[in-house]
Amino acid sequence: MSGFSVRLAGPGDLGAVDALLARAYPRLLKADYPPSVLVTALPLISRAQPGLVTGGSYYVAVTDVGDIIGAGGWTQRRGAPGLGDVRHLVTDDRQIRRGVGRAIMAAAHDQARSAGVRLMDCKATRTAEPFYAAMGYRRLGEITVALRAGISFPAVQMQRRL
Repeated sequence: MSGFSVRLAGPGDLGAVDALLARAYPRLLKADYPPSVLVTALPLISRAQPGLVTGGSYYVAVTDVGDIIGAGGWTQRRGAPGLGDVRHLVTDDRQIRRGVGRAIMAAAHDQARSAGVRLMDCKATRTAEPFYAAMGYRRLGEITVALRAGISFPAVQMQRRL
């Protein structure tokens, strides 16, 4: 897809990223998760994290008219030099398979590599597993992510060398 660019996110993007997550995640995840999981998990995972969005390693894909159609990034794992974590990647459900997620991940990988990260870890949704596999991530196995006391989310642990 042409007509978009990728840039670092900033404080002014928080509302648009929040709206994108709230709109896209329910639509994208419904085919791979039962309603009983989504009803408890979506209110927690469909919110932008201010510290992440403004932390200097989170990107947005922006159309030529200024609409945010994708977001995602990475963080350095505390206490583990050379290890990074993929963080909160989302593509507008109307824009999937047009290169948006791939462009965001390319920018994140480049920045992480420059920061000395050699291994990226990812807790992928079931929905996103094929995307990450196409990006060179290998599946390590099914995991359960604790979102809050009593609320967990099934995911897939994946990794890629940079």
